[in-house]
Amino acid sequence: MPTIAILGTFDSKGLEHGFLADQIRAAGYQTLLINAGSLSAPDLQPDIAAETVAAAAGGDWQAVLARQDRGECVVLMARGATAIVAELVEAGRIQGIISLGGGGGTAICTAAMRALPIGFPKVMVSTLASGNTAPYVGTKDIVMIPAIADVAGINRLTRVIFENAAGAICGMVAAAERRKAQPTSDKPLIVASMFGNTTACVTDAKQRLEAAGYEVLIFAATGNGGRAMEGLVESGLVSGVLDITTTEWADELLGGVLNAGPDRLDAAAKAGVPAIVTPGCLDMVNFGEPQTVPAKYEGRTFYHHNPQVTLMRTSAEECAQLGKIIAEKVNAYEAPVTVLLPTKAISVISAAGKPFHDAQADQALFAALKQHLRSGILVIEMDVEINDPLFSKACAEALLENIQKA
Repeated sequence: MPTIAILGTFDSKGLEHGFLADQIRAAGYQTLLINAGSLSAPDLQPDIAAETVAAAAGGDWQAVLARQDRGECVVLMARGATAIVAELVEAGRIQGIISLGGGGGTAICTAAMRALPIGFPKVMVSTLASGNTAPYVGTKDIVMIPAIADVAGINRLTRVIFENAAGAICGMVAAAERRKAQPTSDKPLIVASMFGNTTACVTDAKQRLEAAGYEVLIFAATGNGGRAMEGLVESGLVSGVLDITTTEWADELLGGVLNAGPDRLDAAAKAGVPAIVTPGCLDMVNFGEPQTVPAKYEGRTFYHHNPQVTLMRTSAEECAQLGKIIAEKVNAYEAPVTVLLPTKAISVISAAGKPFHDAQADQALFAALKQHLRSGILVIEMDVEINDPLFSKACAEALLENIQKA
């Protein structure tokens, strides 16, 4: 029978986690109770005590617990819970994990969940789940359920939320158990970056790569998507990178909302994975509603993609900076890599007659890329738009050739 870990701060929320455990056991699953609070649990007897979790963090954990500084304790217990839970998963002792929490509990328990593999069932019921969950979820598949009311007792509202959460984790574990009995694909894996403005290109290239015997995973170039793709590449599970949409670097450089951080494009170099790279959608920076665009960009060229998304055209100077950044990233690649440039348009809306058409800016981008790339890296320039089938075909063929070389 599968076992579900119930991780939480039992010193303050033991009653609530005990109720959750009862619901999970009633559904036919075993439970393993882990106290990640910094004190003993008066309302719930854990299977793994707070002192064991703290000791797993290492260092002078006794002194930290003795001081009872809330911030220190949260950091300590997050580190210990991460170590404990990872060991349990590695040993096959648990098949899912769930928690209830406020600010401290959410920080501790999602830290442990982020250390677990994608696909391992993880549920966090949190008072913070309706806000910005990116710091808690990271690039992992943590299901965040809004607690609605505070996690403080069992009442007519929290009972429903907790019962639903128990049902969710039980259903996820059941799905994971069924998945274990199913055959898995043994095809080599390729990852690809895509945006709405490069969908046609990536879709066509994907079909060509699949016809060649590969499985292709597509990641949206929306910040979290880029980070998730980089993490998978660095894991060593990937045979090739189809990096057609490097737009997240425009947001990173200019303060857009879909940036993937300064490490974007680093993973292929670290893992030694063959790749192709194109400047897809580097013509645009993403902001929210029009009023969210920083005042310093007043007077720039904008395109209102929808009521919640405002795109800003990158200038020639900014494109030159982006070209240099991309080139310097690619220069670190040791596995075969090819840079492909669609000189007529790097997105749907940068084509001639479209809102973001700016030949001068595009040329500044291409020139900087070529200028700063080290010798030995193949650059293919094509007088087509990025979504032209000729370009997607060239991307797929170049990646297949690089994989073969590697």
